[in-house]
Amino acid sequence: MIALKKKRGKREGIPQRRARGIQILVKRSNICFIIFLESETEQNRREWLLHSLSRHFHPTIRPSLSNPFPIAIFSNFPAPPPPHLLSASAPPMNSSSCHLPSPPDASQEHSVSLERSRDRRKVVRVAWEKLLRWSRSLRSKAKTDVLERTKKVVVLGGGSFGTAMAAHVADRKAQLEVNMLVRDAEVCQSINESHLNCKYFPTHKLPENVVATTDAREALQGADFCFHAVPVQFSALFLEGVADFVDPSLPFISLSKGLELNTYRMMSQIIPRALRNPRQPYVVLSGPSFSLELMNKLPTAMVVASKDKKMANAVQQLLASKNLRINTSSDVTGVEIAGALKNVLAIAAGIVEGLNLGNNSMAALVTQGCSEIRWLATKMGAKSTTLTGLSGNGDIMLTCFVNLSRNRRVGVRLGSGEKLDDILNSMNQVAEGVSTAGAVIALAQKYKVKLPVLTAVARIVDNELTPTKAVFELMNLPQVEEV
Repeated sequence: MIALKKKRGKREGIPQRRARGIQILVKRSNICFIIFLESETEQNRREWLLHSLSRHFHPTIRPSLSNPFPIAIFSNFPAPPPPHLLSASAPPMNSSSCHLPSPPDASQEHSVSLERSRDRRKVVRVAWEKLLRWSRSLRSKAKTDVLERTKKVVVLGGGSFGTAMAAHVADRKAQLEVNMLVRDAEVCQSINESHLNCKYFPTHKLPENVVATTDAREALQGADFCFHAVPVQFSALFLEGVADFVDPSLPFISLSKGLELNTYRMMSQIIPRALRNPRQPYVVLSGPSFSLELMNKLPTAMVVASKDKKMANAVQQLLASKNLRINTSSDVTGVEIAGALKNVLAIAAGIVEGLNLGNNSMAALVTQGCSEIRWLATKMGAKSTTLTGLSGNGDIMLTCFVNLSRNRRVGVRLGSGEKLDDILNSMNQVAEGVSTAGAVIALAQKYKVKLPVLTAVARIVDNELTPTKAVFELMNLPQVEEV
């Protein structure tokens, strides 16, 4: 015999119904039944009954004949049991009138599973096709007139990123003249004769339409766009020297990330002042991008920001390709400050790696650093959405977690016990985070923002705090609410 009994509790107002020797007690809320399997006879009918109940209740333990325990619990059914079990007006059922549904066989279950799988795949396929149609529609309307009418582009600086950007732009159109203004005569000769940057990319062939010069007048004359790739700390002096050759309407696209050490200025402030033209068209290009991967034509996404929307769109047209996605933004401050502060945070991430503090520490530190960047940047007028985009979190993730980052490498070596002077003297590239760290602290004081992690990096760079001591002090800060 199989009996269904309700667990202990109030039983007032509970409709009761008997069928085939089965007592069913129903409550008008969630129900919990205990089923006692007291007999092993009539296995088929018992299996049908258990299967029928399983269709109407959520079992905590789904009953089966192989279950060694004679108890199964059904609870929280989403729909009421069948009417023939609950209806108080229905006449009692006898064994001859009870028709329990037979369980589906394996082939039926397989057919249902296949049908559901086909439905799911169809939904995914339709969604993907809609996305492609939307993409084709926008591409058909995209303008290409900027690239078509651009004849000459100049890149100021012969470093790794300037070289990578020169190669990318040159690949966009074979008839485009790309001039690189460099100060190193050896690099200039290498680019012109071998189409190689012997200092930074000795094995990467540059396009034939990339040429180099040390003559500012020659490089800037007739240029339609100018990419500025000179390190921030040397930019003002460099630009003052070439200002006489710069057309007042020449758009400047800044590739440099950082803050000027003594003035705490960003490139959007440095360039117009150094060129003595407050109306000089200005665009900043930033985002998660290593020059080596650009040279290898790997998929990359960046953002261009300008207060002039038309100018941002023009640069987007100039740069966007099958290997490089370009988003636009009007938040120049947010893009620039995020690009500057992430270098300081990358040094901190490298220190954690150099001290072998583990993944938990790395995640905690970078999270705290992201918050500090957000606190300061928003105080300076940046949009919070910019800080969660490509130029914010995107660039932070790349710079903090990947060994190609030179700022991270500085941190790793600091955490391993090396002296900062020895590290910098052994590098052939500039780690902007070192000089930016001091400027960040000055800005934090100006805007009254507490930046524990970024301040600790500045203290380590100034040789006033050891990495180990810095970790100890940060871990002993007061426990606070997350903001």
